[in-house]
Amino acid sequence: MRAEKVFDGVYRLDGRLATVNLVRGKKVYDEDLVTIDNTEYRTWNPYRSKLAAAIVNGMERMAIKDGSKVLYLGAATGTTASHVSDIVGASGSVYAIEISERSMRDLIEVCESRENIFPMLHDARNVEGYADDVGTADVLYEDIASPDQAEILLRNADLLKDRGIAYVAIKSQSIDISKKPSEVFKEFLRKVSAKFDLVQSIEIEPFDRMHLFVVLRKREAPGKH
Repeated sequence: MRAEKVFDGVYRLDGRLATVNLVRGKKVYDEDLVTIDNTEYRTWNPYRSKLAAAIVNGMERMAIKDGSKVLYLGAATGTTASHVSDIVGASGSVYAIEISERSMRDLIEVCESRENIFPMLHDARNVEGYADDVGTADVLYEDIASPDQAEILLRNADLLKDRGIAYVAIKSQSIDISKKPSEVFKEFLRKVSAKFDLVQSIEIEPFDRMHLFVVLRKREAPGKH
């Protein structure tokens, strides 16, 4: 078996996606640990991670890299956040915002061995609660089940650097179950076009249904060159 590089920090092991384990010997969920040439990899399950699903289904750009500062909205129990932690490495940071106290307990357990993840129990609508701690992020990641998912992204846009990349898993059934998913996706993109340009949209079936994964670039503020 060999590790084939997909992006910086992301590999394919005989068809399975993987990241280099930042905490050798320790699992986060039910992933496999695989050692190749004295490097330990954690397999990354696209059925458990929308970011992994997007990569498997043809995502063209990975802005998350070694040393990146990532603002992660909707970190849940830390499955995907832990792989982002692997990618950004010891010199990077993941500011993990989560509203659920139950999920936060599990996330904190993950963070005990991953010092580059900073768990924050906050409602992502109330940006002022964590803005000073985050500062300016290189990448914004949003995976939030809420009817106002677009508005939450726009509220957090000021914490993303100009021309920074946002990765968003748009959840049609959480936004409006009465509309066709395609209509929900179109309306979401219309709303966020106030601050973001669409770089790529990726269907992530069969891993997740009624979701659209989008790559957005924050538009440069007026007057900047």
